[in-house]
Amino acid sequence: QVRLVESGGGLVQPGGSLRLSCAASGGILSLFNVDWYRQTPGKQRELVARIMRDGTTNLAGSVTGRFTISRDSAKNTMSLQMNSLKSDDTAVYYCHAWLLQHYWGQGTQVTVSS
Repeated sequence: QVRLVESGGGLVQPGGSLRLSCAASGGILSLFNVDWYRQTPGKQRELVARIMRDGTTNLAGSVTGRFTISRDSAKNTMSLQMNSLKSDDTAVYYCHAWLLQHYWGQGTQVTVSS
């Protein structure tokens, strides 16, 4: 059973930066495809960024040029560097690892506000 724990969320002003991390236990994260999703109240969970097992990355159009997804195999973690944050980025961010099964973290709140 893979367990995912997100960290790094918080309150930041518009234009600021945050770095989210997802730590995995019970499995090797680099063997999975991994994503960051986000969700705001009343809306469906939205795919933000993805890194495939082969290292290929994909970003949602709304975050391209501002967010970067990366993976650290040695630490068994995955990160989301978020720059030039906007109020629209406010959401709970979830780490998701998948292959034949799907695993989710508990989420971390990101609030972008002045």
